[in-house]
Amino acid sequence: MEDIFSKAVFEQTVIHNNNELFKGQGAAKGWADKLAKELGVQVEVKKIGNGWALCATMDGVQCTWGVYGQRLKRIDDVAQ
Repeated sequence: MEDIFSKAVFEQTVIHNNNELFKGQGAAKGWADKLAKELGVQVEVKKIGNGWALCATMDGVQCTWGVYGQRLKRIDDVAQ
């Protein structure tokens, strides 16, 4: 099985506090579903500034993913 982290994210993005986020909720939702299957946890989309990020709790820690270089990237310290 190919890891989703190696697949390109061809969606338009926006920048918020130097973090690249999904521009549309629908695109973020599609990637949230893929990430949930990959990690085996529930992943939701959350509006942050003018973009959308993927959010989940893993091992008791809240994690947020955005986009970096056309790949999913975990973001630390995302200001709401």
